[in-house]
Amino acid sequence: MSVAPLPTMNVPAARPQLPKIALEEAFAHKAAMTLDQNGNPNWDWHREENALNQQYIDAVGPRLFDFEDTRLPAMDEAGIRFAVNSLTCPGIEHILDPKEAQDAATTVNDYLAGQVSLHPDRFGGFASISMHDPEQGAAELERCVTKLGFKGVLFNGFAQQHTEDNLVYLDDDRYTPLWEAVTALDVPVYIHPRVSYQRRMYQGHDELQGMVFGYAPETAVHMLRIVYGGVFDRFPTAQVIIGHLGETIPFEAWRIQHCFEHSPRKDKVELRLQDYLRRNIWITTSGNYSTTALHCAMETMGSDRIMFSVDYPYEDMAEASEWFESCSISEADRHKIGYENATRLLRL
Repeated sequence: MSVAPLPTMNVPAARPQLPKIALEEAFAHKAAMTLDQNGNPNWDWHREENALNQQYIDAVGPRLFDFEDTRLPAMDEAGIRFAVNSLTCPGIEHILDPKEAQDAATTVNDYLAGQVSLHPDRFGGFASISMHDPEQGAAELERCVTKLGFKGVLFNGFAQQHTEDNLVYLDDDRYTPLWEAVTALDVPVYIHPRVSYQRRMYQGHDELQGMVFGYAPETAVHMLRIVYGGVFDRFPTAQVIIGHLGETIPFEAWRIQHCFEHSPRKDKVELRLQDYLRRNIWITTSGNYSTTALHCAMETMGSDRIMFSVDYPYEDMAEASEWFESCSISEADRHKIGYENATRLLRL
């Protein structure tokens, strides 16, 4: 004997696709890339340092240079109403010559502004700047924000200045003009990963040094240098974004802070890491579609500091959207993370 289903008479229509804002969406420009003898992009950096296979590069490469034919349709399919685009790694930060770096940054920013102007209701931009000359870099950021309408600035990890082994992180005193500029302009800094300069631990396992694992500790250390270097004490209104659900920092936050309190370091900071996570640091879901990791981040930081992102074209917009639309969080948090927090931070 079959059992009749329970009758339903007042079922509302299915929830429409959630409108989403994405913040870590990459593009490429030849001005910031090494080129082969024919003037075409040389992908050796991605093959060798990031340990990506050629088939993956062949799929991602054309999308990095395209805004119209692939990016917009992918956004439409995934319900992404607005995407903030930024220069892919290694970006301006790997250009050793000061004038070359400054010229490349200007070229890239003007190009991105042109793309944004074609679809201002769909695209925004994060500036690329050279910090060889901090005053010039701050001035370029001001131009990008006040003249081009960009939403902030993105750094692809540490900068290499003059020589490959001269690494400069954002906690360096040379970056004081940058922090003065971002706080005066009230725009965020986004720190995107790059492969660590020190890679001996990955010898024999190159696959681990980039996207698979190495990006996370490199970027986490960069973020912690800013925290424990006292940047947020000197600039308490500064706002910094990192991707991939916090590059493991939400999971490790208690232990990091606990052990730091036993450190003999003389220079102490005013707050706990957990406090800076709730006051100065934002994270995005870019390239980390793990509900377990999202729950951990929400417990550590609260849902008000987390924003949806994809990491396009290195990741798939449809996959990111499908996960986020159905992951087990409240509808209130889904709206916050999907678009409300980004709207507030970027004043959209």
